[in-house]
Amino acid sequence: MRLFFVLGGLVLVILTGIPVFAALGLFGGALMLAGGGSIGAVGEIVFGKLNIYLLVAIPLFTLMAHIMIRGRIVDDLYGTAHTLLRHLPGGLGVATVAACTVFAAISGSSVATALTIGAVAVPQMLRYGYSDKAAYGVVGGGGTLGILIPPSGPMVLFAVIADASIGQLFIAGVLPGLMIAAMFSLWCMVSQGRSTTVKRLPRASLGEVATALRKSFFALCLPIFVLGGMYLGVFTATEAAGAGALAALVVAMGIYRTLSLADLWRCAMDAARTAAMIFMILAAAAVFSHVLTKMRIPQEIVALVTTYGLGQLEFLLAVMLIVFILGMFLETISIILITTPIVLPVLAALGIDPIWYGILLMINLELALITPPVGMNLFTIKAIAKAPIERIILGVVPYAAILLVGLMLVLAFPQIALWLPSTMMGR
Repeated sequence: MRLFFVLGGLVLVILTGIPVFAALGLFGGALMLAGGGSIGAVGEIVFGKLNIYLLVAIPLFTLMAHIMIRGRIVDDLYGTAHTLLRHLPGGLGVATVAACTVFAAISGSSVATALTIGAVAVPQMLRYGYSDKAAYGVVGGGGTLGILIPPSGPMVLFAVIADASIGQLFIAGVLPGLMIAAMFSLWCMVSQGRSTTVKRLPRASLGEVATALRKSFFALCLPIFVLGGMYLGVFTATEAAGAGALAALVVAMGIYRTLSLADLWRCAMDAARTAAMIFMILAAAAVFSHVLTKMRIPQEIVALVTTYGLGQLEFLLAVMLIVFILGMFLETISIILITTPIVLPVLAALGIDPIWYGILLMINLELALITPPVGMNLFTIKAIAKAPIERIILGVVPYAAILLVGLMLVLAFPQIALWLPSTMMGR
């Protein structure tokens, strides 16, 4: 009963519209005082949570993304995908998914992916005969890949709270991310291939392909460099973030020469703001997690699961349903911070791999981005296209269904997420 009181109270506080870190900190502090605890312990709790070397990866990955975007390294990404895939049935839709997949491996943000790719792709698809629903749906669905294709900000956040390996979590997201991207592409080919209004374009010549690949060569290579380095054990996740940021800087300032010192300063400031926001949320989450432990709520949940004899599958299905419902009203960071401290002890008691659970959570959070009433990608597309929200929701329905299928596949076959991390060198 106390669990529902605590969760319900926290959700109500967050729904008031105050910042997430304030909601977590104030509510956690109020519970701490109500329970007779000392508010003086907050400083030690916060320092213990933030004094972690792994957290350096957050500003560095963010800096890498800002350098690549502000340095216009990714400008030709959609054009390259269009050139390579335009001859396929629904080729523009497939190209949009492909561009979203690569951009997701650069930005680590679903909203940024939908915004950047959507601004180019939506007008192009409408021009070539796609319905507005189809165009909005492709961008909305493809944009969600930003939190599953590594590097991903929400993945880093979950890994820090769950004390899991960021490198293994990143690598675990590769196959599920590519699988869902392939399912999105297949839907585009099937649904748009039989359309009488969509124009089929000729296959690109070898010269066009070579030119397109040359233009986007570094945008394609940088994610491979970062993820490949982690997979081969050349560097840790934090080192990979530093290496990626340095490589992006060399490419933007030394090869493309599109990034000035003033631009670099803006990139650093943007990365610092993002990191500061995340660190404030982590600090508040540390207080809330401490209160939950003091109230013995995680232990009560473990006892409840044991009493009812729930197995791994039943527990995960129940949690995924709760996360799906929360996703209709809360954004991804709030959901991670609210649910993770509660479910971690149960994961340990049931022998559930936290990496597997982390990937299931990320796929479910992708759904949260396109489910009304608070789907961030829906409003991002509305801002781009100035379209009625109803048309956008109708467009993303097939992609939400595909994400559900992907979630069920990873739930039924854990090795989709766990096989690649198990082959990592130096893991």
